[in-house]
Amino acid sequence: QVQLVESGGGLVQAGGSLRLSCAASGLTFSSYAMGWFRQAPGKEREIVAGISRGVNSYYADSVKGRLNISRDNAKNTVYLQMNSLKPEDTAVYYCAAVRTSATAVRTNAYAFDYWGQGTQVTVSS
Repeated sequence: QVQLVESGGGLVQAGGSLRLSCAASGLTFSSYAMGWFRQAPGKEREIVAGISRGVNSYYADSVKGRLNISRDNAKNTVYLQMNSLKPEDTAVYYCAAVRTSATAVRTNAYAFDYWGQGTQVTVSS
């Protein structure tokens, strides 16, 4: 049984930082590209950042320069370091996994096979 469990969300003031973690189990983590998505109330789920099985990454324009995605295959964990947070970053953040080739970064939510339950990030102004 595949499980993705996010942690690290919370309430932070604008300009602050958070580090989200997503621990994966029940799959061969190194064979999966990973993604972080977010969904704000009344809005569609959107890609925030993605990482290949290796080190290739993708960032949405709205977060470039502020967020960093990384993974530790030995710990079966993907991270999202979030700096200079803005109120518009407020959303539920989800991690997702898709089995893919070594260099591929996936950004389409429909491509992903497994999803976590989400963690709330709230940025106050």
